[in-house]
Amino acid sequence: QVQLVESGGGLVQPGGSLRLSCAASGYSFSIWAMAWYRQAPGKQRELVATITSSHSTNYADSVKGRFTISRVNAKNTLYLQMNSLKPEDTAVYYCHVKLSRDYWGQGTQVTVSS
Repeated sequence: QVQLVESGGGLVQPGGSLRLSCAASGYSFSIWAMAWYRQAPGKQRELVATITSSHSTNYADSVKGRFTISRVNAKNTLYLQMNSLKPEDTAVYYCHVKLSRDYWGQGTQVTVSS
C-alpha cells in the first residue's frame, strides 16, 4: 500500500534552517509529481511547493527564495530544505502525492520560535 513518512521537523530559531524528508513506498515514486503542504493552527492546509517527475519546481510566494524542494528517485525520497525560517512558517508539514486519489503522510511539526 502507499505510504508517505515525513521526518526532520523540530524547533528552530528565526533565521534557522531545517530539512524535511518524506520516504515514499508502495508506488512508482519516480514517475509521479510530489508536493509539500503545511497547516498552521486554525488555518487551512496550504500548498508550499511542488516537483514534477522531471524535477520542475514551483513554490508558494511566501516561501520562494527560502525553501527548496527536491527528490532523489533512487531513494524514493522527497525533501524540503527550509532556510531563513520565520515564525509564520510554524505549521505541520505534509508530504502529498495524487495517484488514483490523494495520499498524505502523517505530518511533521515545524516550530519557529525564539
